[in-house]
Amino acid sequence: MRVFTAVLLVLLALLQYRLWFGKNSVPDYLALKEEVTRQQESNDKLKQRNKLLYADTDDLKLGLEAIEERARNELGMIKENETFFRIIPKSKSKGSQ
Repeated sequence: MRVFTAVLLVLLALLQYRLWFGKNSVPDYLALKEEVTRQQESNDKLKQRNKLLYADTDDLKLGLEAIEERARNELGMIKENETFFRIIPKSKSKGSQ
C-alpha cells in the first residue's frame, strides 16, 4: 500500500511539474493568450484602415468630386477661367520678437 501511495505521489509531482514548468505549461498559455489579444487589436486597427481605403476608392470610382478635390489639393490644378490666389502668411523674423 505504501508503494502505491509513493508511486501516486511521484506521478502527481511529475504532472504538476509538467503543468507549471514543462512545454505548453500554464505560463506559456497565458503568454500566448496575451499575444493573441495584441494581434486582435492590431487586426482591428488594420480592418478600420482598410474600410477607410475601400470607402476612398469607391468614392474615386463613383464620384467626380473626390477626383477634383485630389487634383486641386495634390496636383495644384484649377478649372478653366478660374483664378487661383495663394496667401502666404508673413514670417516672423528672429530679430523682431
